[in-house]
Amino acid sequence: MTAVLSRKYGEKQTTGCLYLFHEDRAVLSVKTLELPYLENQKNISCIPPGTYDVEIIHSVRFGDCFLVKDVPDRDAILIHKGNFVSDTKGCILVGMAFKDINDDGLFDVVQSAKALALILTALPKLSKLVIL
Repeated sequence: MTAVLSRKYGEKQTTGCLYLFHEDRAVLSVKTLELPYLENQKNISCIPPGTYDVEIIHSVRFGDCFLVKDVPDRDAILIHKGNFVSDTKGCILVGMAFKDINDDGLFDVVQSAKALALILTALPKLSKLVIL
């Protein structure tokens, strides 16, 4: 199974849609929220487009989530639950929809735990993530 992340870059955040494909058919899609792209700088930027291996891991902080492997000049990049762009230091947050929860004028993701559970159920232990 392959995951494809289609992004929309913004000045304060990056929003996107993560599609899970089985063969040539999309079987699931969820929304994503990341930091803006600032040349892949640690803790303030989303990671660069590319193709990455991902695997399920257990994080003490986030529980079961995905580790995005071999990101150039970065480590510990996860796909995990969270609602606000402030909940990430370069990781990818997932949710079922966008909504401005805290009235700050930025998109947040809602039903994040549900979205992550759906992805964890759908993806095998090792898969590919393609970021456009």
